[in-house]
Amino acid sequence: MKHIWLIIEGGDIAIERQQLIDEGRDIASVSDALSELEQADPGANPAKQREAEALLDATATLPMRSDCPYEEPNELDAILEQRNKDLHSAPVSPPPDEALQEKLLGAWQGRCSGCLLGKPVEGWRSEAMWGYLRDLGRFPLNSYFRSDAPEAVVQKHGVHIAASCVDKVDCMPEDDDTNYTVLALKLLREHGPDFTTLDVANAWLANLPILHTCTAERVAYRNLALLVPPPESARRRNPYREWIGAQIRADAYGYVVPGDPEQAAKMAWRDACVSHVKNGIYGAMWVAAMTAAAAVESSPETVIRAGLGQIPVRSRLSEAITDVLAWRDEGIDAEQAIARVHERWDEHNPHHWCHTISNAQIVALGLLWGEANFARSICLAVQACFDTDCNGATVGSIVGMMLGTKRLPEEWIAPLNDTLITGVADYSEVRISDLARETFALVNSFASVDRT
Repeated sequence: MKHIWLIIEGGDIAIERQQLIDEGRDIASVSDALSELEQADPGANPAKQREAEALLDATATLPMRSDCPYEEPNELDAILEQRNKDLHSAPVSPPPDEALQEKLLGAWQGRCSGCLLGKPVEGWRSEAMWGYLRDLGRFPLNSYFRSDAPEAVVQKHGVHIAASCVDKVDCMPEDDDTNYTVLALKLLREHGPDFTTLDVANAWLANLPILHTCTAERVAYRNLALLVPPPESARRRNPYREWIGAQIRADAYGYVVPGDPEQAAKMAWRDACVSHVKNGIYGAMWVAAMTAAAAVESSPETVIRAGLGQIPVRSRLSEAITDVLAWRDEGIDAEQAIARVHERWDEHNPHHWCHTISNAQIVALGLLWGEANFARSICLAVQACFDTDCNGATVGSIVGMMLGTKRLPEEWIAPLNDTLITGVADYSEVRISDLARETFALVNSFASVDRT
């Protein structure tokens, strides 16, 4: 068997090199070995595979460079200590029951709608997507992707028309961006708000097939199956440890504690530690905190800052999101902001394409320039490219929570037919409205739990 992300290949070694540089590690002692194995493609040779495993074990202990300007702890106490205290605020009471029910349904619908918008074009690079949309007279993006584009346009841009185009589906098809939201809901129902990181690990093993996972999650799953417990499961031979996976898993933790970003972030931390470190963890905490804040705030900027208040102020993620806020203050338009993301990150580099920070900048961009307009927000998040379904889902979830179901445009919600397909045990086909009702029940049951 040679399943991707279960063995170490040359591309994984290249990603590990870039990850080490990003983290601020001193790679001088392993640089030659990294280059040799990257070229050798260890996935094709058992002896080289063992060399690659030993090398990844060695890179885990590399010292930090003396000139590294960031402070990026993994432990919760240290993260909480290094937050921006100016952005902290006391928990806010959630909206009245009827309004909250509308917001929770809006969040679930928004997540599914944003994911469905981005899913057919996941992996499309900007030159292909933007040229394709312009040739169809659809730039900027303003509606779902369809399968009935002229063949000449499809061939010209070298794109693949996916089975998840809106005219090919009658529900939200399975996607990891929704699998994890549902799995988190099941975890919360079974273990309550005080679940542990080990509970998360066991929930994966019991409810989610390993080949339904990707990158950092599949590496962590492999480690768990080998009895490597968290948080070591996140760190052992995992080049993807700061990729976007934990960031896409966090929404449900904000759903169940509306108005309390800190508690949402703490729950997201316990989840993220199974598979991620540093900014991979912070991305999850940022999104969970924003989702909780979105239940009680109407300003996207306020929501973003509520999320920033839960992560280390001297982290790369905090710096990157603060940059996007500064761009907005400059008065540049959305296309200029997207151009700046592409100047900073190379979408053709898989490490940049799927990293937490590059995609978090796009989430912030979609929220800020979308100005709480649902369609504009999710379209900006997808049109910016990089991890389109992830970013569309996250932005859709947050704006859906802000607006509530009654303010979401029918043309975006109707194609879902109130149905979600998942790979999670016991939730193979579910009503989106039932998920929202289950979430609301958890909010009420958790409200009496002392989580201080």
